[in-house]
Amino acid sequence: MLSQSVYTLVNQQNGNLSFKVFEFDNSSYFDHIQRNNYFTIIIITSGEGVAKVDLCEYAFQENTLFAFYPYQPFMLASEGTLTGISIQFHHDFFCIYRHHKEIAANGILFNNIYQQPFILLDQNNKQTLMNIVREIVNELKVDALRKDEVLVSYLKIFLVLATRIKLEQQSIENVNGNEKQTLIIQNLRNAIEDNFRTKHSASDYADMLHVTPTVLARTAKNHFNMTLSDLITERIIVEAKRELYLTNKTVKEIAYELGYDDEYYFSRVFKGKTDISPQIYRDTIGFNRGAS
Repeated sequence: MLSQSVYTLVNQQNGNLSFKVFEFDNSSYFDHIQRNNYFTIIIITSGEGVAKVDLCEYAFQENTLFAFYPYQPFMLASEGTLTGISIQFHHDFFCIYRHHKEIAANGILFNNIYQQPFILLDQNNKQTLMNIVREIVNELKVDALRKDEVLVSYLKIFLVLATRIKLEQQSIENVNGNEKQTLIIQNLRNAIEDNFRTKHSASDYADMLHVTPTVLARTAKNHFNMTLSDLITERIIVEAKRELYLTNKTVKEIAYELGYDDEYYFSRVFKGKTDISPQIYRDTIGFNRGAS
């Protein structure tokens, strides 16, 4: 599809990656754990294998789109040939937190602890997204006025369309799900969203939902492919990342707002999930002072 395999835009101020599109024709690009400080989108055009994401494993096949947020650990294991397209972009190039109202990708396509980190593409969806990728590549080829703005516009369209696809697939899953289990799952999601800043233990949520801890733990594992404790902690980490990037609050302030009296314990929890400290995350991802 691409006349050359890699197109890259570099931040002229610091030399770091801003935006990149590349085509891959084997599994070596992603066959080891990735912990990138930028967003990564991957469209598998042929091949199949197993994606190892965070602590979970998912089987995948061609016409699968993956969406990974910064420092999310992942790898794609495939015994045969794996081909596809990847788009990678840094927060400084396009911040999904700041543009949440425009694209709604954060919490759906990225940073969605309640859903699998991929969507399946039918031929029409795949063709539509690939056409946008072609337009992005064409823009990267030329040295034209306000190239960054045009690329951001194409990226927004891509993310909006991918988000729509994921929302449609979520709706189908909800319709096809067991009614009682679907209700428990929805109530659990709502309970975590309302209480993750103050309630961190699995037993808190079992009491809240009036189910036994065993039932709730099994439901969480079956549906989310992670333990209830990990589910709660992941939601805390997502919020911590947002605060670290968008605000000038200290780590101590953020920890306290998320229910941790001990900032050092909070930092250990954060590093346990991301492999880096909160301060390094802020420094590496990019921090805009005075933002809120």
